[in-house]
Amino acid sequence: MSTKRVIILWQASHPTQRLCVAAMEQSFLAWLRGRTRSLPSVAVGIGDDAAVIDIPVGTQLVATSDAIIDGVDFIGTSHALIDIGWKAMAVNLSDIAAMGATPISAIVTLSLPSEHATRLAAGVYEGILQAAMEFGVSISGGDLSVYDGPLAISITLLGTVPTGTAWLRSGAREGDAVVVTGPVGGSLMGRHLRPQPRVREALALRETIKIHAAIDISDGLSLDLDRLCAASGIGAELDIARIPVHEDAIQRGIQSGRTPIEHALGDGEDFELILAIANEDLSKLDSFPELVPIGTFVGRTGLWSQSDTGLRRLSPSGFIHGEKRAQEAKPKT
Repeated sequence: MSTKRVIILWQASHPTQRLCVAAMEQSFLAWLRGRTRSLPSVAVGIGDDAAVIDIPVGTQLVATSDAIIDGVDFIGTSHALIDIGWKAMAVNLSDIAAMGATPISAIVTLSLPSEHATRLAAGVYEGILQAAMEFGVSISGGDLSVYDGPLAISITLLGTVPTGTAWLRSGAREGDAVVVTGPVGGSLMGRHLRPQPRVREALALRETIKIHAAIDISDGLSLDLDRLCAASGIGAELDIARIPVHEDAIQRGIQSGRTPIEHALGDGEDFELILAIANEDLSKLDSFPELVPIGTFVGRTGLWSQSDTGLRRLSPSGFIHGEKRAQEAKPKT
């Protein structure tokens, strides 16, 4: 819908087919304009060849883009379209939260199977609009295509942050506390379709606590923590007993035969945040009871788990794109 133009990648050689495609384009855009009237607006949004977005003085633009695909991130035949749309927006909102930024505007691209394309587009957009409304995001444009392939949704989300204050993965310091914003593990029990991006929590933290580094947990607590450590050039010691394990991880463990903590360390799609916070600021966490310190960043590289017998090396695990999911992280004996 870039913004008034919808590209239809459908081999509609027959004139009747082409007319049907054009009718879908015009009716859907009319519907979308109506559905976005209650959302925040940009300087120039849906209705021109490109959007125009005002950026406040003294801020920097933060941009992220993520796609979800049928058969990889959701199952189109069994998952509700509104949940699929919510997830498509939420995974991008989580990235914005991990930068400590305020989300402002989204550009949405839908690649639709040729069968039931209009129904799919409307159903998915209901979830996208629901998330946009909850987090104050405008829909400033995008694109539609219809083809002989699976449903895929790609969203580019823009946010702003005060100049020079974006949270990065590279700022953790030796001695900082490793903090998570909530319980992890077992998201595939269904929570992965309705993640709650920690946008509000991140913005509240900006006003209270100095965050040295951050990353969201999309691929697994241990794997994403290892990535933050690598970017910062340090390691982390985890107090395994303090990791908040979601009740879904317990149920998942009953099904898989693995322990809840293994699921907590390696399942992914929790979309909580991992934060590096100076020890002197930990007392300020009293205002954020959902935040839990689970370890300490250390000069020794790698991940380590604290136990009664001392430190053990922890092998990170989680979802690596293009590879089969690794076994859940567990201490080496």
